[in-house]
Amino acid sequence: TADKDEKKKHIPIVDRSPVEPPPVIVAIVGPSKVGKSTLLRCLLKHYIRQTVNELHGPITIVTGKTRRVTFVEVENDINSMIDVSKIADLVLLMIDASYGFEMETFEFLNMCQIHGMPRIIGVLTHLDVIKKKEKLKHTKKLLKHRFWTEVYQGAKLFYLSGMVNEMYLRNEVTNLARFISVSKFHPIAWRTSHPYIYCDRYEDLTNPELIRENALANRTIALYGWIRGTFLKNHSAVHIPGVGDLRIKQMNALSDPCPLPNKQKLKRSLNERERIIYAPFSGLGGILYDKDAIYIETGGSHSYSSRHKRNELVNGLESLKEGIDDKMNKLSMKLIDNSKSTIDVDNYDGSENGDNDGNESTSNDEMLSEDEGDGSGSSNSDVSEDEVESGDESD
Repeated sequence: TADKDEKKKHIPIVDRSPVEPPPVIVAIVGPSKVGKSTLLRCLLKHYIRQTVNELHGPITIVTGKTRRVTFVEVENDINSMIDVSKIADLVLLMIDASYGFEMETFEFLNMCQIHGMPRIIGVLTHLDVIKKKEKLKHTKKLLKHRFWTEVYQGAKLFYLSGMVNEMYLRNEVTNLARFISVSKFHPIAWRTSHPYIYCDRYEDLTNPELIRENALANRTIALYGWIRGTFLKNHSAVHIPGVGDLRIKQMNALSDPCPLPNKQKLKRSLNERERIIYAPFSGLGGILYDKDAIYIETGGSHSYSSRHKRNELVNGLESLKEGIDDKMNKLSMKLIDNSKSTIDVDNYDGSENGDNDGNESTSNDEMLSEDEGDGSGSSNSDVSEDEVESGDESD
């Protein structure tokens, strides 16, 4: 009992998480051909009730009233494993039961021990390859104890016994998803005292003309993501893995793209509208972000059903018939509200100037005609006086 009491004593750790915490990062790690993509598709189908075929980049889902989860599929690469071991809150470590533990699994566990050891859950796959029941039972027991030796005694291990229509069994996926939704994590001291961002989207803001002239020109990149750990100051120095040490030029706070449901509505489960998914590079949610463009899903006959609420921005952009320049060219103005006649804005200045010029020209012509008339009258009068004088002289 004394040993148990001592084990329960922990140094108090300050909880620096905000009122609305950022999404929990769940990393799916394992060697090649072990079923990482299949497991991710099954989890997405469990949460959002729709099948996703193409998966690119991180995927954030609202899984409960107070929890959001970001799923990350980790490539079988040493650099990717190092990066994920630093930021992952929960690791789904997939193991091929027909082959056993591979070298990549032990390497990743060693990386996790160095960087703070996040919560690790084992997932055994390819159990349907083993046909004999006795051998299957022996394999499960052997791998379970080996997994406990590497992680800790009593570590959770899930079994995916088979596949139906290229998907894992529904009840097994449901048990795993339920465990992910209720898992609690022990805060790691280094992470809570250092800010870090797992970027889920990026944009290249560099002028294309500069890139065309010089492919090695300095780039201006905009990175988007939730800030984790502690606060991040503007103009501070940061390190990007694979790039180097850089300095932030500008930092802005944006609205949450995947908000939690309203807390005023006390419900046990989420409805369809509250099951929000945010996957910028997978094209889910109606908007697809590329490295140099943004694509909007127009909503075909089978893309979205009536029960799915689309983004207001997508609906607004889709309903546009013409651009703002065309609208400005067709703009008209009324001096009186109830007047039926309108004034064309483009031709108003020109017509006004034209009218003034016309008035000036007509007035000048009238003045010229008057001057000409005065001149002709005076000449005629002079001629008549001469005639009169000559007549007098003759007399």
